[in-house]
Amino acid sequence: MQSLVVQLATTLIGDTVAMVNGFGRIVTHFAMAPVERIARACDVAGLLSERAARAAERERIRQAWPAISQRPGRRSRGHGLFGCLRSLGELT
Repeated sequence: MQSLVVQLATTLIGDTVAMVNGFGRIVTHFAMAPVERIARACDVAGLLSERAARAAERERIRQAWPAISQRPGRRSRGHGLFGCLRSLGELT
């Protein structure tokens, strides 16, 4: 059983980390918005929309089969601080 002080401290630290991550995502979203607009304007082959459709399909499958996404050793991509940069890999 944890003492009240330890529980409050761990909760405060966890909430602070979540808040900093949230602010970081907001800042990177606003900083990358012009780059995203340019990438979408230059996407004449439709690769970005095709990639988004594939990602939506993978997410639908992942929700239908939760045991697949809960495998140990599997890392989640694109949910970190610089997750908005993941779409730039298709431009190379």
